[in-house]
Amino acid sequence: MRMRKKKWTAPYLETREDVMVFHPEEYKGKWRDVVKGNLLHVEIGSGKGDYWLGMSKLYPEEAWVGVEKVVDVAGIAVRKSEGQVSENMKFVNQDAEDLALWFAPKEIDVIHLNFSDPWPKKRNAKRRLTHAGFLARYEEVLSDDGKIIMKTDNSGLFEYSLVSFAQYGFILDEVSVDFRRVEHPEDVITEYERNFMDKGQPIYRAIWKKGGKVCSKE
Repeated sequence: MRMRKKKWTAPYLETREDVMVFHPEEYKGKWRDVVKGNLLHVEIGSGKGDYWLGMSKLYPEEAWVGVEKVVDVAGIAVRKSEGQVSENMKFVNQDAEDLALWFAPKEIDVIHLNFSDPWPKKRNAKRRLTHAGFLARYEEVLSDDGKIIMKTDNSGLFEYSLVSFAQYGFILDEVSVDFRRVEHPEDVITEYERNFMDKGQPIYRAIWKKGGKVCSKE
């Protein structure tokens, strides 16, 4: 269900210069000067910000950049960070289609895809964040030892993603079809994820590393 428009979000984000990055393209190749940490994490589709905020606290020695294109959702995420912002946190309210314009080749260490929109209709496949078009962007900006971590409650998207990554040439490093069947204190559980867990729905998770492409990006 689409979120109702919130008139306060856009003006509010303009006031949050402590954490917002308004022109990410200006920092291409310079993100280590913008957000502090020994590893650069980028969460694409940060939603209401619980994972971005929680992980930046859990790993204060690592850098965390949240990306959310929907301004009304981004406003909620950034508002949650009030009084909690540290030098290892930044947020971008723009479309991740431009990821390669913001980050230099091999600049990102970890890309997180958490509960992305599944876009189930075939005609919308190119909008999926695990479509080959996006994988091309990820491959460019990921470091040689970089990885992509995906979590989802949607089995269809998960199956699609396993095939998409394999066809593109990424290497599957870890996979679980019920990630939360055991405790994972190293990974923050958001309120959104908890709702699925409380209903007994499995959480699917996989990690990929870069590898040689075996097919076209089209």
